[in-house]
Amino acid sequence: MHASQGRSAGLGLALASAFAFGGSGVAAKPLIEAGLDPLHVVWLRVAGAALVMLPVAWRHRALLRRKPALLVGFGLLAVAGVQAFYFASISRIPVGVALLIEYLAPALVLGWVRFVQRRPVTRAAALGVVLAVGGLACVVQVWSGLTFDLVGLLLALAAACCQVGYFVLSDQGADEAEQADPIGVIAYGLLIGALVLTVIARPWNMDWSLLGGTADMDGSDVPAWLLLGWIVLIATVLAYVTGVISVRRLSPQVAGVVACLEAVIATVLAWVLLGEHLDAPQIIGGAVVLVGAFIAQSSTPKAPVVGPVAGSGGGPGAGSRPDEADSAPEDLDAGRTAPRAL
Repeated sequence: MHASQGRSAGLGLALASAFAFGGSGVAAKPLIEAGLDPLHVVWLRVAGAALVMLPVAWRHRALLRRKPALLVGFGLLAVAGVQAFYFASISRIPVGVALLIEYLAPALVLGWVRFVQRRPVTRAAALGVVLAVGGLACVVQVWSGLTFDLVGLLLALAAACCQVGYFVLSDQGADEAEQADPIGVIAYGLLIGALVLTVIARPWNMDWSLLGGTADMDGSDVPAWLLLGWIVLIATVLAYVTGVISVRRLSPQVAGVVACLEAVIATVLAWVLLGEHLDAPQIIGGAVVLVGAFIAQSSTPKAPVVGPVAGSGGGPGAGSRPDEADSAPEDLDAGRTAPRAL
């Protein structure tokens, strides 16, 4: 019962995170079209969120002594790396292609769990990843304007690897007796990411006066500060907080697939708020992403394993019936899905 409630809460948080992250592009695009450099928008996003989370960082300052590697890794990979590599990649290859490559991360997460951590993954989770990535290809219309640019593709792949870092590091230490508070990890990750992006974006060259004006959103003038506030508070602070906690409640592989919904949400919001209409393949692709995410989430075991698990190869328990052999590896991770004190 408690495990089921934990999964439901985790799924809700993952969906909230996908919605918050998905809304960033809709708010950022009018600012970029108004004259702000994309890297400056990224810096404003991360630096603003770091400023908001500064009191939280002070409250959890003990993390600097306990988990310095985790904080640096989260700041470099989950914050600065994902943002910088993605924006660098879209300067060389189409946005749809870059987005698809970045969201190969769920598949890479499964590879990390299976071959690095040497933990079994369910067939349903793998199927969910395949469906989600295939549907995502339709949503972003990867076939339109594809050009081969090795550097651009490598940059997008680097963004995907950093995305893996986000999911893996979000789950780091979740099974320890004295867990690293996820909110504190996010606060320091944003601070470290802001420092790194300051060097990359060089915000002292930014035209700050643009923030006092308005930006066009499908024919409507919207204050630039309002859009920036949405990007900082909703698309960054809320998105990271709900995203990291959802990984703790679910698992990196399941949360990674649900995160693919970000592309669907971003496309729908762009349709509603920016007038960028969807066509039939995009609508079908969005439905496929939903199906893939649902399959991966529903494959999470419902209860922890009771009793020993025999065999070094991840086989079924000693008392298993022959018809349980296929399901036993799926249950090895069951204990990780129960709610944890965060």
